[in-house]
Amino acid sequence: MSKQITFIDLFAGIGGFHIALHNVGAKCVFASEIDRFSRETYIANFKSISPDLFNKNYFAGDIRNINPFDIPNFDILCAGFPCQPFSQAGYKKGFQDELQNRGNMFFEILKIINIKKPNVIFLENVRHLKKHDEGRTFNIIKKHIESQGYSFHYKVVKASDHGLPQHRPRLFIVGFLKEKFANISFDFPEPEPLVSSMSDIFNGQCMKKIGYTLRVGGRSSGIDDRRNWDTYLVDNKIIRLSVEHAKKMQGFPRNFIFPVSETQAMKQLGNSVAIPAIEATARKIVTYIQTIKNQQIGQINNYEQIF
Repeated sequence: MSKQITFIDLFAGIGGFHIALHNVGAKCVFASEIDRFSRETYIANFKSISPDLFNKNYFAGDIRNINPFDIPNFDILCAGFPCQPFSQAGYKKGFQDELQNRGNMFFEILKIINIKKPNVIFLENVRHLKKHDEGRTFNIIKKHIESQGYSFHYKVVKASDHGLPQHRPRLFIVGFLKEKFANISFDFPEPEPLVSSMSDIFNGQCMKKIGYTLRVGGRSSGIDDRRNWDTYLVDNKIIRLSVEHAKKMQGFPRNFIFPVSETQAMKQLGNSVAIPAIEATARKIVTYIQTIKNQQIGQINNYEQIF
């Protein structure tokens, strides 16, 4: 029987990756998040699910202060690294973004990859990363990942491709360590039908079947404002998204709690990943890893039988 697959959760936010990977049977052995409010939410929701993270001091803060040698061995590196440098909201500064060195956070991930050499890398960012600086930024990322001995697979995935009623296109990058997965030809999961609409989110008749992509800023701009993303017409009444509505749009479980203000909770949800989209890709990754591990165990067993 193969060992449980493990992962680390970098730039963890409020744990969207954690929930998705946990749902496919993987165990989180290390996490990192710098924002104090997001840390509060993460601790409140995962202390019972992954107690070792907190009992063994494996829930770190600033990734720049992490010694990769202090991270337990793991199978999958997950990271929704800062998207502001590559997004329209962040003016697309990319690697030139000096605000808390956000643009350079990819290279912090690379340090960990270089030392720990996980089986798989699973990264998420805004779709604009692919075209940023006429594709040069994306090519730098691709070049560095491949130079570490990994394959490189990418796709723009929408939350609405995996059942959720918001478009939320995000760039997924997956890389397999070639020395262990030499013959892997990875394909991202096929789109799935919607399982709910905005009418289901509001429990009333909404004019929009698929909602606006959740954002961080610009709340309450008004239903007629072209920048509006959180106000809808439901049963002929103007309704603004609540935390509970946003949770459903991102695929968070009902029992997920926010020990922070409503403003912080909405910000955290706007920064988070769409869980079913992450989970669908994670399930495929885990299947690939388990297949290879089972083959290796079979080879060992055959060797022992021969000798």
